[in-house]
Amino acid sequence: MFKQSVVLLSGLLSASAFAQWTLDQDNSALHFMSTKNAQVTEVHSFDHFSGKLSDSGTLTIEVPLDSVNTNIPIRNTRMQEMLFEVAKYPTATFSATLPSALLDMAAGTSKASVVEGELSLHGMTAPVSFNVMVSKLSDDTIQASTISPTLIGADTFGLKGGVEALQNIAGLKSITFNAPVTFSVTFEK
Repeated sequence: MFKQSVVLLSGLLSASAFAQWTLDQDNSALHFMSTKNAQVTEVHSFDHFSGKLSDSGTLTIEVPLDSVNTNIPIRNTRMQEMLFEVAKYPTATFSATLPSALLDMAAGTSKASVVEGELSLHGMTAPVSFNVMVSKLSDDTIQASTISPTLIGADTFGLKGGVEALQNIAGLKSITFNAPVTFSVTFEK
């Protein structure tokens, strides 16, 4: 009886372990854009981020802000120190609950949707929504990509002073206070 209980319990534990979806970093990308001097727009990314999605739809994405990649090392350092203040605020986190219609799709189908959640960045939390196309590639793979960029405002997250400091140190006439954000993420079971 004891042996059967152990086998049953281990089966339940392993089944619940497989119920979690995990972000596949190698097949995912997170980008944002900045515009300086009113006409020069550049695309930046984060080299590292992670995410979990439960079968009940609880989504959490974590972005270590020291992984910002602007393709210019000194600018990466300045953004880490002056904008994001990574020593104080090392991570940005997006949390949401996905509608069951996105999780219950049949393999090989896609659906456009709006994912509404909360972004915690620089010690502040605010609602953020993303227009996405979700595709269930197989029973074990889900992909989601933005249909259009979402604007993240520096004012909303207390980043305006950091943007101004970057503008001053680089000798620029302007840097916009809104950054369009796009992503393509793959989750696997």
